Amino acid sequence: MFLFLSKLLPLLIYPLGLSCLLMMAALITLWKRPKWAAAPMAGALIILLLGSTGWVSKSLVRSLEWQNIPTAELPQASAIVVLGGGVKAALAPRPWVELGEAGDRIIYASRLYRQGKAPLLVLTGGRVDWKGGGSPESADMAEIAQTMGVPASAILQDPDSHNTYQNAVNVRKILDAQGIQNQVLLVTSAMHMTRSLLIFQRQGIKVIAAPTDFQITQQDIATSQNNGQAFALDLLPDTYYLHQSTKALKEYIGLMVYRLRGWL
Repeated sequence: MFLFLSKLLPLLIYPLGLSCLLMMAALITLWKRPKWAAAPMAGALIILLLGSTGWVSKSLVRSLEWQNIPTAELPQASAIVVLGGGVKAALAPRPWVELGEAGDRIIYASRLYRQGKAPLLVLTGGRVDWKGGGSPESADMAEIAQTMGVPASAILQDPDSHNTYQNAVNVRKILDAQGIQNQVLLVTSAMHMTRSLLIFQRQGIKVIAAPTDFQITQQDIATSQNNGQAFALDLLPDTYYLHQSTKALKEYIGLMVYRLRGWL
């Protein structure tokens, strides 16, 4: 039930959902108190405009992504832990497993393995039936990793976790079973890294951030600041920026909820 509610309730406070609620309130108010309808309508418009503009979206995303940028070359570790969320199950009409928006996670982790950063990949993530189902995400990532040259003998899986907290709990069990007490590299999207680090550290795992899937680069910021055309476009509403703002807000809400539950 917590998993379902954790997916449902935030939708009502993300920019799009909250704007829809305000518009519904405006319609109800318009029927009974016409003079009051302007306030929720204005609120909905402001939320949508702010959430879908580049300068707000980029600021929100950068505030998360740039917190854990490695300052030096990643060190050797006992394992590379990869969090799920980046692959799509091989369900018809897909011919095979496909990479999603965060598919960089398994690509980058496989690259780190081939560079000799660690002798093991620990892949995490199950599937939820009411979100499409299919084979566990850890198994799908294992297929991709093997295609990239990682041997099956170097891959361990957690096929049962459905959120970041469960990822950390299950990885702790896997590492203990393998007798691994030393540091591990944690690979996930840069926007997701702050929450992930705190959760894994709470489980007593020595993690080193190895972020990937960056949405904001230094060039993006420089272009927005120094190019008039880019600056003007950043002031206009765009569904891409609304999506990015929503993802950033999801992380901030996740930090708050996880802290309240004592998981951080």
